[in-house]
Amino acid sequence: MNAQFMDDEINFSDYILKTGGIVSARASEQSVVSILLNFHLAHDDCDKLLPEHFADDQLRMIYAECRKQHGRGAYDILTIAEALSDSIDRTEVLEISRYNDHSSRAMSKHVTRVIDAFKSRKLYGMSALVQTLAFETTPIQERLDQVSSALMDLEDKDDFGEWIDAHESAIKHLDLIEQRENGSIVGMATGINDLDEMLDGGLQRGNMVVIGARPSMGKSALGLTIGLSMAKTYSVGFISMEMSRSDVSDRQAAILGSVSISDIKRPTRGLQYDRIVDAVEASKSRRFYVVEQGGLNILQVKAKAKALKRRKGLDVLIVDYIGLMSGMDSKVSRAYQIEEISRGLKTMAKDMGIVVVCLAQVNRGAADKGNQPPGLHELRDSGAIEQDADVVAFIHRPIMANPDLGSEYTNYALLRVSKNRQGRCGDVHLFYVGEQTKFGQWSGEPPAKKQEQFKQRGM
Repeated sequence: MNAQFMDDEINFSDYILKTGGIVSARASEQSVVSILLNFHLAHDDCDKLLPEHFADDQLRMIYAECRKQHGRGAYDILTIAEALSDSIDRTEVLEISRYNDHSSRAMSKHVTRVIDAFKSRKLYGMSALVQTLAFETTPIQERLDQVSSALMDLEDKDDFGEWIDAHESAIKHLDLIEQRENGSIVGMATGINDLDEMLDGGLQRGNMVVIGARPSMGKSALGLTIGLSMAKTYSVGFISMEMSRSDVSDRQAAILGSVSISDIKRPTRGLQYDRIVDAVEASKSRRFYVVEQGGLNILQVKAKAKALKRRKGLDVLIVDYIGLMSGMDSKVSRAYQIEEISRGLKTMAKDMGIVVVCLAQVNRGAADKGNQPPGLHELRDSGAIEQDADVVAFIHRPIMANPDLGSEYTNYALLRVSKNRQGRCGDVHLFYVGEQTKFGQWSGEPPAKKQEQFKQRGM
């Protein structure tokens, strides 16, 4: 940090104190330190407060020493003053201790003010970064991504790194099991019952789910079918990097109104407008949000997801599809870029407490297998997708690979769950309505089993 920036930050600190932009920020710093010198139990309210959050050097040093000695056991005002005697006069420590020695009840409020003031100073400091980037010659999108990344760093993040012992973990897990039992925590139903059963109730928050397929097998159709169904209960975001917004709207109308997509595209052939009206009415009850933009990188996807969550809420994010995302550095190999994207999507699911559903292409070699569904090793570009995903499923429609199959295969589709980190794998049988680009539950025996039964009976 250069001298000019330091001066800017100090001037800004003075400015917010004089104008009241951050109410009594320095007073709150004094209160925090004074309370800790007098009430040791107040440390419980300081988990998110770091020494660097303090603007005042002396208060920062006293706070850091309080946290240090608290970690080793008991301390008092004298032990703190002695430890800092080379830097701070003992009388100053005693004076600060008297600033707020009557109660610790306002501790959390003061902590929030200190952190908010720190973020305000950082936000002000970012203006210098923005001004510098404005005159650089690197691509504008890269510069915008730097600003977006810096802004995201200011947001609060849950601490996943605390160590807990086995007994404490077991007690917390027992609470979780009880919440599952009484229904307060359940899986997020996809609308496809057999899939929900395979996933022990549905999709789970914090998970990254990958749906892979060869071209024209219906991965976008399945993503939209699941998304529109879940949008009745949850807030769902759909990032379309392949289809235009109008294409997504066509499919949405076809799915919700049970209308042929061909009739929607060419309504002069006799479109049933009453069904389109039904689709419009059905869309009122769906919290389904679409953004259309190709070639997004992981920072841009995170920014869009966080903006949607902040404004409308977000429970499920569907990315169509991962192969069309861009890496942060176009000079590195595509495999490394996909690894960066996959890891970023998984981290985003955990940090935001949402489900991220990624649609993915499989390698061309999978087409040589004919009527066999793709396997995990055939996910395109990188094995990182397989490694990071909690659930991986592949769509396979046998009639696409072999058009000579009987009519019983016309609407049949197989969804093979090849990886399920927290449960079992297996096949889910689906009914595909091609003219409406949607999937549903298959009823009865699948065609392959029927043929096998006929052979066994000699028919």
